[in-house]
Amino acid sequence: MVRFSVLDPWTDPRGGEIERVRIDNGIIALEVLSLGGIIRALWTPDKQGERANIVLGCDSAEDYLTQNAHLGAIVGRFANRIALGKLQHQGQTYQLDINQASNCLHGGREGFNRKNWHLGQLPDGVRLSLVSPDGDMGFPGNCTVQLDYRLAANNLYVEILASVDKPCPVSLTQHSYFNLDGTSNNHQHQIQIDATRYLTMNEVGIPMGIAEVKDSIFDLTQGVTLGEKLHDPTLASTRGYDHCYLMDNLDGSLRRFGCLSSPVSGRAMTVFTNQPGVQLYCANFLAGTLGRNQQRLNQYQGVCIEPQMLPDSPNQTQLGQDVWLVPGKIYHHISRYQFDTES
Repeated sequence: MVRFSVLDPWTDPRGGEIERVRIDNGIIALEVLSLGGIIRALWTPDKQGERANIVLGCDSAEDYLTQNAHLGAIVGRFANRIALGKLQHQGQTYQLDINQASNCLHGGREGFNRKNWHLGQLPDGVRLSLVSPDGDMGFPGNCTVQLDYRLAANNLYVEILASVDKPCPVSLTQHSYFNLDGTSNNHQHQIQIDATRYLTMNEVGIPMGIAEVKDSIFDLTQGVTLGEKLHDPTLASTRGYDHCYLMDNLDGSLRRFGCLSSPVSGRAMTVFTNQPGVQLYCANFLAGTLGRNQQRLNQYQGVCIEPQMLPDSPNQTQLGQDVWLVPGKIYHHISRYQFDTES
């Protein structure tokens, strides 16, 4: 049984209120905000059976609205980068908001992470909904989104459905920063990834091609300790891992991506998704972001695992994806986060 608790709302400095709810199934618990569909807290047990929060977050709506790290939020209308913020489809050119180097990142400056979603209750979780209007950050068409966070035993399910009334590329992801041991960095975290291919990038993070991970710093199939890899010269331009791995699930089935674990706490998080790509980001540029208790967060203080469509895929058909959602079709993202403990 999932217990649903309504928490005191926050004042939205832009007007109105931000709703806050907590859901708890006795194994894991979640605090969700109507702002950005944000997971503000996620409590899971450690090897002693003690529950603690394992995601980074803030203490007020103001703090969330002044940071640009997308802490815990749903990002969209298109996750990751679109080169030059340009889209072309059926003879139409669309100019999107430019908010990172020369790119549109995570949907632009006023992306889904900054919207106030409608928040409702499910028997096993919460359902959030949002309507993004035609022209929002330059994206064509009205886009209607439904987001479910559901708890089942030691699993968190994130399921997203979206529809449009004009052709538009849609790619949404959950952008939590996981810290499984509560320390000031992720250096003792271990990561193992099943994927054997990743996207090579140019200097502003736009894909240049597909490469095999074999015999490279990107080969995480056997598992590595992050602190031993993040300062490798190969990763200097991104200050660590900030790369998209390719899943082997062309049929859209739910497949295992990999596992993040901490020997300090004994927590392990295994991620499964139906998305074709997963961005691994190790909080390389997080330093100085305001977190809980008015404390500044550190570089490498968390790990993001972001299931998504491939970056810039609306402009790069050679990546093998048709990411243009059309009227009458449904975008469907489902990811499962399985939390275990290891002695």
